[in-house]
Parts: sequence; C-alpha cells; structure tokens
Amino acid sequence: MEITRVGSQPSAKGPEDWFTGAVRIDSLFAANEARRGAAASVTFEPGARTAWHTHPLGQTLIVTAGCGWIQREGDRIEEIRPGDVIWFESNEKHWHGATAKTGMTHIAIQENLNGNVVEWMEKVSDSDYSK
Repeated sequence: MEITRVGSQPSAKGPEDWFTGAVRIDSLFAANEARRGAAASVTFEPGARTAWHTHPLGQTLIVTAGCGWIQREGDRIEEIRPGDVIWFESNEKHWHGATAKTGMTHIAIQENLNGNVVEWMEKVSDSDYSK
C-alpha cells in the first residue's frame, strides 16, 4: 500500500510549449514498474488550454470544478462541467481547457506506453478556440 499525502508534491506551472494561458498541474500519481497509469489534477484559468495532443493509450478526464471546453480534431467544441467523464481514444488528436470566461479543473488519467504518455503538437489558435 502507498499513500501520497496531499501537499507532499509541489504544484507545477503548465509549460508554455504545451499550454496557452495560466495552468497549474498537481501530480496525483506517476507510472512506475507496477503501475502503467499516471494522473494529475490540472487547473486552467479562464482562456487557458492545452495544445493539440494525442495519447498512445488514450486519456480519461474527470471534471471536478468550473466549466471547460474540449474538442477532438474534426468535431465541434463541447462544453464540460463537474461530474462529466471524457474518454479520448488512443492517438485521438484533441485539446481541452477552460472556457473564455470560467476556469476549470479536471483530473487527467493516461497510461504509459514505452515511456510515453503524450505527444504534444501545435497550439490551438485563438480563432479556433473562440469558435
């Protein structure tokens, strides 16, 4: 058994190469030899969002606070709210983040495949974000 106490790991700022706007990442657990999954609580300030990206084994998001937007390539933007659970298929290109006026927090869960959990791509343009 392993217990990770709240506050035992420092918060991190979302890297500018991967995010637009103010984003805080709080690691919940990392993949290791016994566990392929990793999870983090990610908080987006209004207007903040990820870049386009994919996950080799998919990703689950659980919205815990606020109001956000998600989009997979080729589809329209969808609104997400607390309690919503979103599944992105393996290698499905997508982005997620806060709405323009409301912050949003979600738990992001993804699995490690050969040392990789995500492939980052281009940033979501302001014009595509505001559609």
